[in-house]
Amino acid sequence: MKVVKREQVNEYLTGFDRLSFQKNLIEWFETEKRNLPWRLDNDPYKVWVSEIMLQQTKVDTVIPYFNRFIKKFPTVEALAEAEEQEVLKAWEGLGYYSRARNLQTAVKEVVANYGSRVPKDPNTLSSLKGVGPYTKGAILSIAYDVPEPAVDGNVMRVMSRVLKIDEDIAKQKTRKLFESCIKEVISQANPSSFNQGLMELGALICTPKSPSCSLCPVQEHCAAYQQGMVEQLPVKSKNKKQKTLTYFAFVIHDKSNVLIEQRPEQGLLANLWQFPMVELSKTDLEHTQNWIKQNYGLTVKLGNELSSIKHVFSHLIWDIRVFQMEVIDGAVKEPNAKMVAKERLNQYPFPVSHQKIIQQF
Repeated sequence: MKVVKREQVNEYLTGFDRLSFQKNLIEWFETEKRNLPWRLDNDPYKVWVSEIMLQQTKVDTVIPYFNRFIKKFPTVEALAEAEEQEVLKAWEGLGYYSRARNLQTAVKEVVANYGSRVPKDPNTLSSLKGVGPYTKGAILSIAYDVPEPAVDGNVMRVMSRVLKIDEDIAKQKTRKLFESCIKEVISQANPSSFNQGLMELGALICTPKSPSCSLCPVQEHCAAYQQGMVEQLPVKSKNKKQKTLTYFAFVIHDKSNVLIEQRPEQGLLANLWQFPMVELSKTDLEHTQNWIKQNYGLTVKLGNELSSIKHVFSHLIWDIRVFQMEVIDGAVKEPNAKMVAKERLNQYPFPVSHQKIIQQF
C-alpha cells in the first residue's frame, strides 16, 4: 500500500486555518443539516446500513428503503437470522446487490464474534466483509465520535476545491492523499459533525456543476474559489465505455403459472430471480423454442413480443427483447428453475430489469 508523503500533505495545508474551517463547517452543518432517518440516534447499526445503501445511490432514493429495511430488520440479530432471499427482497430495486449480501455476512460475524455490538476498533471493523475505509470512517466518526476520515466522492470534491488539490480522484493513491489531509484537519472534539458536514456540503452546496459558492460556509477557506478554479476541480479521468449485451427474455407461462429461474450464487445479481434469458449471440428468434425445450424441458408456442427493456449498469448495458411463450407440454428439468403462480411473483427478489417485465405482462 502506497504511503502518502508528509511533505505532500504539508504542501496543501501550509497556512490553512484548520480551527476556523472546523468551526465554520460544523456550525453550518448543525444549523442546516437535513432531517434524515439515520441521524435520529446515531446508532452504529443504522449508520452502517445507511452508508452501505448510500453507496452509488441518491439520498432521496435511499430513505424509503432504509425505513422499510430497519422496520423489517431493526437489529443486527434480526438481520443475521434472516433468510438471504428475504434480505434481497427488501433490497430489491436498490441495485448493487452484493452490498446486501456482504452486509448480512458481516452482521452475522458481529453477532457471532462481537456480542452483537458493531466494533469500535478500526482494525476489527475494517476486517468485516464490505467495510472499506469510507464505511469504517463513517461508522467510527458518526456513531462513536472517533476522529477517523470518511472520504467519499462528495468529500473529495469539497476538499479538492478547498485545498486546490488537482490530482485525479479516480486513482486510489489520490483517495489516500485526501484521507491523510483530513486526518490533519478533522475536528478532534466533534468528528461526527465535521465528517457529516463535509458530506452535506458536497451534496447541497459544493455540487459537481454550478456549485452555490455564495452560500458556502467555508468560502473564505476555499483556494479554488479565491483563484477562480472551482469549475475545474476535482480532476477525474473518464470511465471506460460500457459494453452492451443484447438478450432475449421469455415469459413462459401456462394458464396460472410462469417460469422463473434463480441466477448463480456468484457474479452479477447473484441469487436473484429472473425470467429465462439468453444472449442473442447464442441463438436467434427462429430457434428459441428449441433452446427452451433443450434447457428447460418445455414445449412452447411463441406469443406476443412485449416492450424491450434497457438497463444500465455501471460497467455494461443490457438490451432485452421480451417475448411471451405459452407452455404446450413438458415438465421443468432445470434444477434452478420452477413454475410459480403468477400472484406469487412478488415474493421473489427480481432485478429491476425483470421487475419491468412483470409490470408489462
